[in-house]
Amino acid sequence: MINRDIFEDLFVLELANNHWGDLQRGLRIIHEFSSVVRYNNVRAAIKLQFRDVDNFIHKKFVQREDIRYIKKTLDTRLTRDELAQMMEAVRRAGCVRLVTPFDEKSVDLCVELGAEIIKVASSDITDWPLLEKIAKTRKPVLVSTGGSSLKDMDDMVTFFQNRNISLAINHCVSIYPAEDSELQLNQIDFLKNRYPNHVIGLSTHEYHDWRSSMLIAYAKGARTFERHIDIQTDDKPFSPYCSTPEQVAEWFQAFHKAREMCGAPGTEKALSQQKEVDYLTSLVRGVYAKRDLPEGHVLTDDDFYLAIPLQKGQLSCRELLNDQVLAKKIKADAPLMVDSVESLYNRDEKLRARLRARGL
Repeated sequence: MINRDIFEDLFVLELANNHWGDLQRGLRIIHEFSSVVRYNNVRAAIKLQFRDVDNFIHKKFVQREDIRYIKKTLDTRLTRDELAQMMEAVRRAGCVRLVTPFDEKSVDLCVELGAEIIKVASSDITDWPLLEKIAKTRKPVLVSTGGSSLKDMDDMVTFFQNRNISLAINHCVSIYPAEDSELQLNQIDFLKNRYPNHVIGLSTHEYHDWRSSMLIAYAKGARTFERHIDIQTDDKPFSPYCSTPEQVAEWFQAFHKAREMCGAPGTEKALSQQKEVDYLTSLVRGVYAKRDLPEGHVLTDDDFYLAIPLQKGQLSCRELLNDQVLAKKIKADAPLMVDSVESLYNRDEKLRARLRARGL
């Protein structure tokens, strides 16, 4: 059964290789960001990346330090036991364990170390041997769509749908860092319309502003959000597309503001707030007698007029019906009260109490 709840309002904090092969640095990042998560009362995953380094890089290219991806993969290598310690630290911090595996052996390690969600990187949405291996785990899958064609996305979504795998789809622009003008946030609308059965999210790499894209994306319906995270130290470079704990806190606060301002889901009518109801009720006209009317009189349009203010216990233009019978006499210009008529409003205690509580 497809499970959307695991992705709803989920933040993905992409630690990636920012541990730089140093277990203690990785544990410090997990500690600092999980504290921000708890303080801001959000649900978050801290995401690691797994690679079977011995087989991931072709043996003829292992020494090619001029190839950036190869060099960084080697420089940031961790042992299986070190990755296990980091996964346990994520669990103990109360965060979701989420991993991007880049090869089939790493998928097995995801299962072994208890990953709860598997991420498919934008570069791998057409890596069918890898997707097949991931699908066999039956774990929920989060996928980014940076740089992909429409056919690639359709094929990937169909692949996981046919296997009944829970899937969330992140709009992503794979530019590191991305300028505000490059974010293409309208693609969230496109993904929601094209894949209505899946949670749609935003994986973002802008570096000027930690609020605006959140406010816009949430209003458009994005419900899972991803950013790269890192801490600033003198001994390691800090990428501009990464976010510090302070910046992530600002991001979380923007989420709370967006949710507050957007209110109920766009799929259902929001409940009106009482102060809104009270304000509008003050504008409603009440029913007043045109002349003295006797007990037992059957009301017609000629017997009353409508005017403000509406008084407590008075019938309004919303409730007045012809052919109501007066239960007691009423003087000219007096308000027609709920107790004055033989009607449902007088017989139903809850309705009567509601009418008595409103108005001036």
